[in-house]
Amino acid sequence: MTMATPRLLVFGDSLSFHGPDGGCPSDEPRLWPNVAARELGGSADLVAGIGWTARDLWWSLTGDPRVWAELHRADVVVLAVGSMDTLPSPLPTYLRTGLRYLRPDGLRRVVRKAYLAAQPRLSVAFRGRPAVLPPRLTARYLDTSASALRTLRPSLPIVGWLPSVHRAASYGYVHTAREETAAGIAAWGRKAGVPLLDLPAVVGAHVLGGHGNADGMHWGWEGHEAVGRAMASLIAPLLADAGAATPARGRAGT
Repeated sequence: MTMATPRLLVFGDSLSFHGPDGGCPSDEPRLWPNVAARELGGSADLVAGIGWTARDLWWSLTGDPRVWAELHRADVVVLAVGSMDTLPSPLPTYLRTGLRYLRPDGLRRVVRKAYLAAQPRLSVAFRGRPAVLPPRLTARYLDTSASALRTLRPSLPIVGWLPSVHRAASYGYVHTAREETAAGIAAWGRKAGVPLLDLPAVVGAHVLGGHGNADGMHWGWEGHEAVGRAMASLIAPLLADAGAATPARGRAGT
C-alpha cells in the first residue's frame, strides 16, 4: 500500500456499521468508512463493536493481535468513538453489560426486557446521568490511545471526531452529557494535535430531522455519505503531508 492508495484503520462504534435498517458487514460500500476510503482512492479496515466507547478503543489497541498487525499497514488511524460515551446509563456499565450473562435464558430475557422498558424513564428521571463513560475518562482514553499510536508509529496521521447527536426514544430523548464530553474531546484534540470532524455539523440535521434509522440514533445512507466525504476531506491534507515527508518509502515501516 502507498499513499496513492491509502489504507484507513478505523476504530468505531455502531455508527460505523449500522445503516437505516440495522447492522451491516464492514465491507458494505455505503458505510461511511468505505465512502471515505473510496474518496481517497484507498481502502478501510474497521475495528468496531456495538456500544464501543473510548475505553473499548484502548482495550482493542492493547488486546487484539489483529489490530497490532493492521497498525503496520495503516496510512491513517481514525478514532471514531466517543458518541456512545455520552449516552445515559441508569445502571452502571458493568451491570448493564453483564445482563447477557444471566442464566437461565428465561431469567435473562425477563430482566433485559424490564431494563429496556425502564431505561427511557430512568434516563429522564436522572437527567441523563450518569453517562456511559465520564467525560474525563473519554478524553483520557483517547489521549492514552493516541500516545501509544505515536510511540509505535510517530509519523502516522491520527484523526477523530466530536460525538454525534440523537433523538432516541430508548434514551428518553435525553442527551445531557454530550456537550461536556464534546468540550473535553475538543480540548484534547487541540492539545494533542489531532484534527477532529465536527460530526453534529455534518449529520446533525439528518439525525434530528428523522432521516436516519428509526431508532433515532443511527444514520441513513445519506448520512453515511455525508460523513464519509467530510472525513475524507479532513484526512486528505494529512496524507499529502505524510507523503511529502516520505516520498521514496510511501509509508512508515515499508
